Amino acid sequence: MKQKNHSIKAFFVKCFGNEKYQSITIPLFAIFISLLAGAVIIGLLGKNPLSAYQNLLQGSGLLPKPSYAGYKNILTDFTSFLNAWTPMLFASLAVAVALKAGLFNIGVSGQMLTAGFFATILIGYSDLPAPIAKPLVLIVGMIVGACVGGLIGFLKYRFNINEVVSSIMLNYIAQYVFSFFINTYFVNPVSRQSTSVSEASRLTLMDTLVGNLKMDIPLGIILAIITAFFMKFLIDRTKMGYELKAVGASPTAAKYAGIHVGKNMVLAMVISGALAGLAGVTYYLGYFGSIQPKVLVSTGFDAIAVSLLGNSNPIGIIFSSFLITVISKGSTYMSSAAGIQAEIASVITGILLLFSACGAYMKYKIKSFQDDIATEKTIAQKQRKEAEK
Repeated sequence: MKQKNHSIKAFFVKCFGNEKYQSITIPLFAIFISLLAGAVIIGLLGKNPLSAYQNLLQGSGLLPKPSYAGYKNILTDFTSFLNAWTPMLFASLAVAVALKAGLFNIGVSGQMLTAGFFATILIGYSDLPAPIAKPLVLIVGMIVGACVGGLIGFLKYRFNINEVVSSIMLNYIAQYVFSFFINTYFVNPVSRQSTSVSEASRLTLMDTLVGNLKMDIPLGIILAIITAFFMKFLIDRTKMGYELKAVGASPTAAKYAGIHVGKNMVLAMVISGALAGLAGVTYYLGYFGSIQPKVLVSTGFDAIAVSLLGNSNPIGIIFSSFLITVISKGSTYMSSAAGIQAEIASVITGILLLFSACGAYMKYKIKSFQDDIATEKTIAQKQRKEAEK
């Protein structure tokens, strides 16, 4: 048994012991375990896990389907996937910025809804031409999101109100207040959702004819990727980023180092809220085109898993958000092609969140394993020396 435990420890140390690569190896391990657990669940349902995962890729436009409807092919599926990926990437960056400052922005969905609602009624229902309307949608989304995020940060700084509590309460306020206004003034009597925004203000070019294909072309995906690289530069290469990370690591130490803790808390939530606002407008005025009353989109909550999986690193988040979007976007086709409930995709995402959250514990255990192995080597060396004497 002792030899077996030693072998297990040695295996984990060999695979994950290099601290330089732990930010990559541990998330990959979390993905592997999550997909393995998902495969077990799918197998228990009497379905083929490999076929189910193939369907996920097909539904996201990463693998070809057996057949397509008119004006559709793998490229149109992929552009539709990019359309869904855009708000997920923005929302995940919003969560990551807050985490860097030691804050947990669980109100991303509410900030998305608030930004989407104001951008819709101010720009989406206007007669502005596309060259003016589309940039204004982004600007309004950022400003509104930043205001909501800043309010949460201010409440944390001024009154020490936990940001999780305040953001959850603001989620409910946004959900029901905007639902009232939509149902009273802006509802579409047929769809029971808000009236669709104008084509000029929409951030996705819907059913655009390219050759003999009709594509949904998301205009925000390039901006989202550029924003991820910009946030990486801001966090790692600027004084502002250094102060945010210092506050997140230890507010007390940051205060003694002369860093204004409260200001940086508010600033982190302002930036986080602005990114959530961009997620909101690319969702409600891009991917979706209208607002469903009394519903907070799951994107803001899935973004927590994405951010944790990407170690709150903007570049890592590009890849983790891509994966989570593949799972969520491909679930519809998996359901129709394999007869597996689409909710299984949410189960896999939840398992990913669970194992991603255990990343810090894994680092601790691996360090413990390294210490145990080092101690065992030291004892073995002493025993050999004593035996030689």
